[in-house]
Amino acid sequence: MDVIDLRDFYSQRLGIVARQLINRGIRERWSNAEGQRVLGLGYPTPYLGLFRDSCERCIAFMPAAQGVLKWPTGRPALATLIDEFSMPLPDAAVDRVLLVHALEMSDDPERLLREVWRVLAPSGRVIAVIPNRRGVWTRTDNTPFGHGRPYSRAQITQLLRQTWFTPTAWGEALFMPPVQGGWFLRSAMAWERVGAALSLPFAGVHIVEASKQVYRAIPAHRGRTRLIPSLQPVLVPSSTGARG
Repeated sequence: MDVIDLRDFYSQRLGIVARQLINRGIRERWSNAEGQRVLGLGYPTPYLGLFRDSCERCIAFMPAAQGVLKWPTGRPALATLIDEFSMPLPDAAVDRVLLVHALEMSDDPERLLREVWRVLAPSGRVIAVIPNRRGVWTRTDNTPFGHGRPYSRAQITQLLRQTWFTPTAWGEALFMPPVQGGWFLRSAMAWERVGAALSLPFAGVHIVEASKQVYRAIPAHRGRTRLIPSLQPVLVPSSTGARG
């Protein structure tokens, strides 16, 4: 989606409620980012406000295909346009990465996560907000969560492990239907409590936390055993015996 479409969604009442509910799930995983270097990737600016004033450094990277908007407004810019597969950061440069509207929109999510692995510190953590394949929000295109590729939990786990991450915590958000009606918006928190308590499968997004695997498993290639025949030494007659 274009960055203007994303901005317009989060300025509507439904987008404001969605941001509050997803922020609630992110805050449960990362209650404190003091002294951390936080990177947001995709369109993370509605959620980076949780950490901007407490962390050591907070920046937002937006992919070139999407576009970029100035963030924060009224302050020096902390957002920039980048190539998502070649981020302008050295290795192990950040402590935490927040992925929102990133993996489902990427042409190559595996390559994107490998680049995230590169810039993440050895003790770093990732939170990814990913549309749920079974959720109601993915079945309508009037929100950003209905665009791109949704994922099941098993697909997310496989993708993370292929890119050297280990899932450590799971959560869901957006149990309410994506309806602009006033009653649904007013009852959004009740939907969240009931959905989480009953572990209902139709949440709009997965909120998964993962840690970086510093020591990656390297596939072992078993070599073929070569059998070398045992050769008996040849007895050479001595010169003395020959003369006798």
